[in-house]
Amino acid sequence: MLPSTSVSSPVQGNGALNSRDAARHTAGAKRYKYLRRLFRFRQMDFEFAAWQMLYLFTSPQRVYRNFHYRKQTKDQWARDDPAFLVLLSIWLCVSTVGFGFVLDMGFFKMIKLLLWVVFIDCVGVGLLISTLMWFISNKYLVKRKSRDYDVEWGYAFDVHLNAFYPLLVILHFIQLFFINHVILTDTFIGYLVGNTLWLIAVGYYIYVTFLGYSALPFLKNTVILLYPFAPLILLYGLSLALGWNFTRTLCSFYKYRVK
Repeated sequence: MLPSTSVSSPVQGNGALNSRDAARHTAGAKRYKYLRRLFRFRQMDFEFAAWQMLYLFTSPQRVYRNFHYRKQTKDQWARDDPAFLVLLSIWLCVSTVGFGFVLDMGFFKMIKLLLWVVFIDCVGVGLLISTLMWFISNKYLVKRKSRDYDVEWGYAFDVHLNAFYPLLVILHFIQLFFINHVILTDTFIGYLVGNTLWLIAVGYYIYVTFLGYSALPFLKNTVILLYPFAPLILLYGLSLALGWNFTRTLCSFYKYRVK
């Protein structure tokens, strides 16, 4: 099981929050508390965040069980500890620098690539996807419209971070060991290995995203979040038939970004 800390529940016996706890659990209060802890590393549980990262590969369902526990004890689905975000940022920086070395980039180009990947690929795209999924889930997937049955935006962002981490490790770390000597060799084996890694990474993103929303008991028809697997597999087959190397396209795009 994931390590956890026992916290007394703010919910009264009748299921309602008292006035003081209700004020503490507004969206603004939660956001303020999260951002304040972002600069207090001693208050972050990095060991627990590391366990979550491990389980996102071995058993992602366990990660979402802990989200249930947080809802019961702290009356929120989203993380209140930014330790996972901090560790993910470190992973992103280290893997991007590694990508820069593999692509033989200079120091300043590597810094430009790092800034782009962090603020555009991770934060910018993450905010866009999270907001889109937050809107879709609240608009079309909630079983019963009520203030008690609402997908928190922070939870949607957490789901994105959970799904993004395995994708990052596969494409920005594991793939580095095969790029120059296998993937970019202009052979069938090259784009077979590269595109298969992309298939696994994007497929993992879709699956972990599905698990995140299916874990919410007040959502319905979450199986539709698995539908992107069909066009993904079709695109994978077409890429092999046409000799389209996804990784070569990514590397060319990265080099174009830092010109």
